[in-house]
Amino acid sequence: MASTAIDILKEAILLERRGRAFYASVAEKSDSESAKKIFEMMAEEEEEHIKFLSKQFSNYEKTQKFLKPEGHVDDPEEAIAMRVLTDAMKKEINAASFEAAAISAAMDFETRAVKVYSDRAAEATDPNEKELYTMLADWEKSHQHFLHEINEELKADIWNDNSFWPF
Repeated sequence: MASTAIDILKEAILLERRGRAFYASVAEKSDSESAKKIFEMMAEEEEEHIKFLSKQFSNYEKTQKFLKPEGHVDDPEEAIAMRVLTDAMKKEINAASFEAAAISAAMDFETRAVKVYSDRAAEATDPNEKELYTMLADWEKSHQHFLHEINEELKADIWNDNSFWPF
């Protein structure tokens, strides 16, 4: 069990580092100020996940036990800020832009993270490990849902703007 738990933690940390690098890169390259802020916030969330997982990894290496995860608390002000930024971003970009492509790629990335974490939560016998991966899966699902909503709104906008609707 020990090597499997360590391997999964390593994979999770790597997944989060790749996510952080991706989001930071998109933020840096974006011409949209609101998209830049959204991707910077996503990169910061991935950084939180890295710290969270690194703490678990360090403890597990020493003790072969998982720490009881500290629950993630959603910040209602952050949710409002994201909604405002999303509305602004939709005005600044279109569905065929670099940012829209990045949103689509990010959705795939988040889907993979949800699968890794959900699968591990289902396999875990240690209650703290199960709680850890369930919490991470839920956290990533919220990212996935957020990105999906933006993607759907951008697609609807381009269809409406280009009279693609058959009615």
